[in-house]
Parts: sequence; C-alpha cells; structure tokens
Amino acid sequence: MSTKPPASAWAAPEGGVGSPERSTQQWRLPGLPGGVTPSKRLPITPANLRRALRRPSAGGFPWGPPTWPDSTIKPIEKPSLGTAYDTEWARRYPARVARLLLNEGVTRPAIRAIADPKVEGLDRLSHLEGPVIFAANHSSHLDTPLLLSVIPERWRNRLVVAGAADYFFDTRWRAATFALALGAIPIERHRVSRDSATRAARLVEEGWSLLIFPEGGRSPDGWGQAHRPGAAWLAERTGRPVIPVHLEGTRQILARGAKRLRPGTTHVTFGRPLQPIGNARDLAAQVESTVAALGDERATDWWTAKRRAASGLTPSLRGPEGGGWRRTWALGGTPDPSRRPRPWPPR
Repeated sequence: MSTKPPASAWAAPEGGVGSPERSTQQWRLPGLPGGVTPSKRLPITPANLRRALRRPSAGGFPWGPPTWPDSTIKPIEKPSLGTAYDTEWARRYPARVARLLLNEGVTRPAIRAIADPKVEGLDRLSHLEGPVIFAANHSSHLDTPLLLSVIPERWRNRLVVAGAADYFFDTRWRAATFALALGAIPIERHRVSRDSATRAARLVEEGWSLLIFPEGGRSPDGWGQAHRPGAAWLAERTGRPVIPVHLEGTRQILARGAKRLRPGTTHVTFGRPLQPIGNARDLAAQVESTVAALGDERATDWWTAKRRAASGLTPSLRGPEGGGWRRTWALGGTPDPSRRPRPWPPR
C-alpha cells in the first residue's frame, strides 16, 4: 500500500506563481508519520530572477564580489602600487630592448623637434666610469625625456628614473607605462621611506645609474625649490658621485598645468661630479649651490659664474621671498605660459 500523499495534501503559501513571497516561504506536507514536516525551498523564482537581470550591478555573486565567511579570518591584502610596485620586470632584457627602441626611435627625434636641446659640459664627464647619480632641477614633465635623450650613451642605456610613488605609480596602467617607457622606479617624496631608498641604492650598487630630481616635484612658478637630501643620501650610501645638471627652457615649452606644447629651445648644462665626502645634508646643499652656479653660468659666462661662486654671491634658484607678483617680476616679468593672457580692454 503506497503512503504517498495526494497532490491536494501540499499546502501552498499565499501568492501565486512568480510571487516574491514564494521565494521566502515553504511548501509543507503535514501529517506524515513520525511528525516529520519536510520542506522544499524555492530560492529562485522568475520574478526575482528578472529583477536581478535588470540590475546586475546591484546583485551579489557572480555579478559582484563574493562575501567572506564571518567565521574565517580574512588575510590582509599586500599593497601592489605606490612604493610597493615591483619594477623588476622593466629591467629585464625584453623590456630594456623595447625601451631602447622607444628612446632612440621616438623620444630623441621628438625632443630634437620640440625642444632643440643645446648641451654643454659633457667634457666634465669624460673621465667617469661606472654608475653615477644625475641630480637636476625640475620644472616640467619634459625634463625627463629631455635628459634621457642627451645623457651619454654609456649611462643612458642602463639608467633608472626616480618617480614619485604617489603620482606615477598610483594606478596599475600608469605604473606599467612609466616603468617600461622611462625605466622609472617608485620613490616616496612626502616622507622617509626606507624601502624605496634601499631599492634605489641597491640598483646603483648593481651598476644602474640613477636620474633624480632633488626638489621632489615640478616648480609651481618657475623658481627652484629647496633640495631634499635623497640624492646625497644615495651617494653617501653607494659611494658613487653626483652629477649636478641645470635645465633651462623646458617650462616655456610645457609648464605645469599647460594644455599644449610650445616648441622652443632648451639648454642642458652638466656640472663637475661631486664626490660623497661628509654627511648627506652638506652634500645636498652643495648639489643645490652647484646647480645654481650652472644656471648663473648659463645666464652670464663661465668666468663670472666662477667668481660669484667663489665669493658666495651666486644667485639662488629659489628666487626672492614675497608674493607671487614679486617672484614673477624677478623672473623677468614672464607670465605663466599655462595661462592665457586677458584681453584689454575687457569685453
């Protein structure tokens, strides 16, 4: 004798087929022997399926990330951007070949057409061998490709660029682009980071030269900024010389905040190498004064700049203190090229 109940014994909940209530209630079979009341859940109905398909972004898995069980400790995710970004792949042979082709086939011809660089002081570097640290003033995004196109070949093809971790390595695509195209490595510029400094020192010890901008960022108004001791610390740590470099004309071509290029002429002046003797702060001050002397040499002549440097009368690259108009006036009265002049009389 069969104990299967008739179909009428199933007690249906309120709501018809496809009703939202049906997904949260049960079909019950009362009166079975032993007092057992089996149930059958229907978690998916045509109605809530249609709602999920209409709003996939608001749904959970598989349209959204899965939830983590409360009973399991979630491991802490290791950061992969900023100073933690791994640039080792960008120094392997395939990436170096790609960067060489990009620099020789695109960057150098473009810089010659846009910036027309005039280079001086290369004779001061003729006796150097091994890795060095280039320290230059910074006023434009054009500074890095300009230097990558004029630095002598014996260093250019084995060179890494210190890039701001919070600017060039904030997203994965930017980090990969600058690591491949420029050979950039992340450097913390707003606080002391032993990891980034140790990484840069290790690369110099392994035979890589380094290009760094001790000011920590582009000039906001055309005048220089105080040098930070990062380049000097690396020289003290590795025992390699610092080569001061003065750049002129890049801000007129591409100022900070400018929307388009204004082709012109640039001047790059290499100074005599500075050996790391003494502490890092004294060396950082020496690098800054030497870059200022190179700027004075460019503005006057070699003999005048030498006499001023010997007397301690070299004009500072930081400019005068005071309001913005005073600094603009002392700079030569040249307005910011990133701003369009206002018509006069006003309309």
